[in-house]
Amino acid sequence: MKRILEPELMLDERQVRAYAEADFEIPHQDFINRLSTWVNEPGFSGTALDLGCGPGDISFRFAKAFPLSKLHAVDGSQPMLNIAQAALIPDLATRLHFIQGLLPTVILPQSDYEIIFSNSVLHHLPDPQALWQTIKNYAIPGTRIIIMDLLRPANLAVAQKMVQDYTANEPDILQRDFYHSLLAAFSIEEISTQLAQADLQLQVEQISDRHVFITGVIR
Repeated sequence: MKRILEPELMLDERQVRAYAEADFEIPHQDFINRLSTWVNEPGFSGTALDLGCGPGDISFRFAKAFPLSKLHAVDGSQPMLNIAQAALIPDLATRLHFIQGLLPTVILPQSDYEIIFSNSVLHHLPDPQALWQTIKNYAIPGTRIIIMDLLRPANLAVAQKMVQDYTANEPDILQRDFYHSLLAAFSIEEISTQLAQADLQLQVEQISDRHVFITGVIR
């Protein structure tokens, strides 16, 4: 099945609100658990970069998991960032900074980061190199990379079944968005080709029927 693009940004207020209010407890915490296990440094005190933070749920979870860290979290959707900013409590305001910008042209407060991570942004991008080039722009030797995203199903019937299996109890707008995201996702082979084109030596692993986990250390 060929990839079918979806809009790069969530800008519609109703769509943004539905996404922000959805229950992503299990997948988001699973991402943080996997990231924490892979980083294996609970006392991490450097600065990390979250690419495609949306309404900030994973950003907040990262800040909680690494209480000595600082985090710069980027998203292209100002409505998403408005929700994230509204949820930012004073105790985190000195450690967590939300930034509006598009990949790969976003200008960040630092020239490099010790951890760069992203969850579910790759499939939104018309050109996947926007993500990989941003990583190259802000990584140095030793930077740890952790990416998770959707995998494109084999056909429309499989995508429709996944919507029923995983989002049957969610609002129609979220079911529709999940379906479109599945169609816009990449295959393992495509991601491996992207990484080779970007000259990034990262490991690519399928971790569920619909998720890929990409990790590595920049050399």
